[in-house]
Amino acid sequence: MTDHRPWRGVLVATALPLNDDLSVNYDQYAEHCAWLVENGCDGVVPNGSLGEYQVLTPEERARVVETAVAAIGGQRVMPGVAAYGSAESRRWAEQAGEAGCRAVMLLPPNAYRADERSVLAHYAEVAKAGLPVVAYNNPIDTKVDLVPELLARLHGEGYIRAVKEFSGDVRRAYRIAELAPELDLLIGADDVLLELAVAGAKGWVAGYPNALPQASVELYHAAVDGDLDTARDLYRQLHPLLRWDSRVEFVQAIKRSMDLVGRHGGPCRPPRMPLLPEQEAAVRAATEKAVAAGLS
Repeated sequence: MTDHRPWRGVLVATALPLNDDLSVNYDQYAEHCAWLVENGCDGVVPNGSLGEYQVLTPEERARVVETAVAAIGGQRVMPGVAAYGSAESRRWAEQAGEAGCRAVMLLPPNAYRADERSVLAHYAEVAKAGLPVVAYNNPIDTKVDLVPELLARLHGEGYIRAVKEFSGDVRRAYRIAELAPELDLLIGADDVLLELAVAGAKGWVAGYPNALPQASVELYHAAVDGDLDTARDLYRQLHPLLRWDSRVEFVQAIKRSMDLVGRHGGPCRPPRMPLLPEQEAAVRAATEKAVAAGLS
């Protein structure tokens, strides 16, 4: 891991283990963070969408970050600091810094469809916390699109250092590199990993390593190192699972795969509902096939 750019490498957007009563299992979460690092991952991203941050209390959200830092060290923890208000996001960034983290990940304003001025003001406010900010572009869920031109402006103003790109449009990688060559591109969706790695991505904010870390890490390194024979083979085998990361039920699917491989995913908090029987069957079949192929 490169300390001054802790967003590089494989950072797992961690699922949050819940007990049957939907309380957070912090001991299990600490063990999970340590297990991911032991299995080759470079760090974790708590309090992202996969971590169900929207349904956590402020006390839970802060403790999740503190738990991850205690388990693997702050240099390996890049919390999500998304919130409806810029002041709240800045407070979460300050909390991350106080906990020992070296960077944070930030969605654009998502309480409404923000214009460019609002986006710039939002990132400017959070940057005042003093930690490097990784932008998170997820126009599917937020309805705010951090297009390459806007990302270049955010980077030029010194507000962001990298971007987790989740638009699904792999063509953007080349435009971003033209407009902001020093802005690090991070793979934001598991099912475009190979395409963005070939395009020069410097990291992966990843979902499915929660269940299959070793195979996922091997895939990432083969892809970024140009070992395309190895990468293509692993990608084909894992893609039936990786594509769940871009579906509405991504949290439920990844947690179910975790349960199936002997990890603790557990339930999700409402309003997320359990997988439908046919969805569960598809996740189960793809997970069992991956395990049978020796992927873990």
